[in-house]
Amino acid sequence: MARIMCIDYGGKRTGIAVTDPFQIIATGLTTIETKNFIPFLKDYFSKEQVELILIGMPTNWDDSDTHATPLVKRAIEQLKKNFPKIPVETVDERYTSKMAKNAMLEMGLKKSQRRDKKLVDEIAATIMLQEYLERI
Repeated sequence: MARIMCIDYGGKRTGIAVTDPFQIIATGLTTIETKNFIPFLKDYFSKEQVELILIGMPTNWDDSDTHATPLVKRAIEQLKKNFPKIPVETVDERYTSKMAKNAMLEMGLKKSQRRDKKLVDEIAATIMLQEYLERI
């Protein structure tokens, strides 16, 4: 089987999580600088088989767009252009960063580690992916 990837796309950093090949466990892969997003994925896809890309869609509680929504929509266009054979689906990313910070607190991470925005983005992507796995 192939992996499922989940992306927490941001203006500066992008958190990435993947499943194992059997699509049972979601694991944080990395956080990259957004400017390296497509080159990173090209390299990763050359080594690993991915059958689905999930990307967090930022929306307000009334489902209206946030300031980051157009950024994510452009990222989706880039994904479809560069990887046309891999389907892209959006997932709700509301409160995932807050959930990631709470998870870091529960893991007993030090305050300096909890301030690491790279780790927050990676954990947020992992939470979105794990929620997706629980739904399917």
